[in-house]
Amino acid sequence: MAIDNIRLEVMQLLEKKVDSFIESFLIPIDKVWQPTDFLPDSQNEETFFEEVKELRELAKELPYDFWVVLVGDTITEEALPTYESWLMDVEGINQQEGGNGWSRWTRYWTSEENRHGDTLNKYLYLSGRVNMIEVERTTQHLINDGFDIGTDRDPYKNFVYTSFQELATYISHNRVAKMAKEYSNKSLAKMCKIIAGDEMRHFNAYSEFVKQILEVDPSQMMIAFSDMMKKKIVMPAHFLRESGEAIGSAFEEFSYAAQRLGVYTSQDYIDIMQRLINKWEIDKLIDLNDEAERARDFVMKLPARMQRINERLRIPETIFEFKWVQPAVAK
Repeated sequence: MAIDNIRLEVMQLLEKKVDSFIESFLIPIDKVWQPTDFLPDSQNEETFFEEVKELRELAKELPYDFWVVLVGDTITEEALPTYESWLMDVEGINQQEGGNGWSRWTRYWTSEENRHGDTLNKYLYLSGRVNMIEVERTTQHLINDGFDIGTDRDPYKNFVYTSFQELATYISHNRVAKMAKEYSNKSLAKMCKIIAGDEMRHFNAYSEFVKQILEVDPSQMMIAFSDMMKKKIVMPAHFLRESGEAIGSAFEEFSYAAQRLGVYTSQDYIDIMQRLINKWEIDKLIDLNDEAERARDFVMKLPARMQRINERLRIPETIFEFKWVQPAVAK
């Protein structure tokens, strides 16, 4: 679906600031953390096996739902190739003949995100608490299946989506970190905490893109925001499936596990929506056309409407046994 020329002009205008965006929101490779900073050092024979033994002992203390959530988070992080290919196809992002500023941003962002799946995957492997072949199959299914996040090739909608998604992943990783710390698993807590920090930086970046678009094209950006809220933000986890199952079949039980733990809930969805409304100062926008005014009215009322629905939701307490997680952990 082609977008109008105005959007392309806005993308070209913001592209002039890409270098400052990279400097403000991303960290140079030689300064940023890497997975091996938080995992046992395999080159150090004197300490490696003892560190792995300690990691595995601490892993035994974590509850079943925790492992389900950690596995789901890892899988969605490892589906990064899908996210990059999607963003590279957005109007205004050009990767041909050396690319443009926006494709450079996307590559740099991808390289930072790539460390998350690497770190968590290595931790799961060393922990001995999950069925890695099933985790790996689910990851491959998620990449093979692909998914439609409802943004078309529209940069405005994609920046709304990435703003929402980055904040949601910050919340999830940050709460997993806090729970790991409560179980005295300091190494896992550090991993998830620093991953959460990356997600917050990325949220600040994408939400800044939207904020700057609102300054030059407020009506169309407002309409794009409303369109995404009407469709509801579809997280990559919606498409999870275990081997032999249908696309998306694992999401509901994964979501229940996350909500039972309080890691990511339907209330968080509402809170993120309100936070975006506040950050972008939607109530203060001026010079909106009639369609955009209607879009604003819809968005402003939506959190309260969803809150009423949320108060009636009930989460089942029955724990579903996934192929991902060893049954012994459920005891």
